[in-house]
Amino acid sequence: MSEPPTPAPAASGKLRAYHWLAALPVVGMLGGVPFANRVQPYLFGLPFLMAWILIWVVLTSAAMAVVYRLDRRRERREGGAR
Repeated sequence: MSEPPTPAPAASGKLRAYHWLAALPVVGMLGGVPFANRVQPYLFGLPFLMAWILIWVVLTSAAMAVVYRLDRRRERREGGAR
């Protein structure tokens, strides 16, 4: 039989300041809809509300990538100190 995989180091469970970046898409997408709820102007050939949501979908990916990279950097730094 093969060896079981080694478990990953336990997460500290501590909420870091940069984790709040994950809340920005929620605020932008849901909180901004009442302010962006109009058809004019057209952006990228889409009504403004649809373009607003599309932009936040792209920004969500960017925010999650930043949080992921910062988490990985912190894990490498803490892993190397042990």
